[in-house]
Amino acid sequence: MGIFYVDVQIGDPQGQRFESVRALVDAGSAYTILPASLLNRLGVEPHDTRNFQVADGRIITRGFGQTWVRLDGRENISPVVFWDEGTTSLLGAVTLEIFGLGIDTLNRRLVPVNSMIATHTI
Repeated sequence: MGIFYVDVQIGDPQGQRFESVRALVDAGSAYTILPASLLNRLGVEPHDTRNFQVADGRIITRGFGQTWVRLDGRENISPVVFWDEGTTSLLGAVTLEIFGLGIDTLNRRLVPVNSMIATHTI
């Protein structure tokens, strides 16, 4: 699988002020992970905490919130995880789903995809 980065902008809760971030595209990560200092600077506050299992098997607890994300010329609100300084920012699967984007690993780029929904008629 190709590893690649994209430029994404993270906004304040009002969607008025944005900061640019270079994020690793990681469909193996459910959520978008960003430095806590960036989110704090933008005024984003965690509304919950969640436990996460990291690659070495440890369980760690981090803040969990939501804010505006600007990607591919569009803006949406997405869940974000408050992570440690010095850690690579990750663009996770939930954010990709919100934007209707998939991963073209061969060409190392994001591509529009149709959203899936299952309906049941009674």
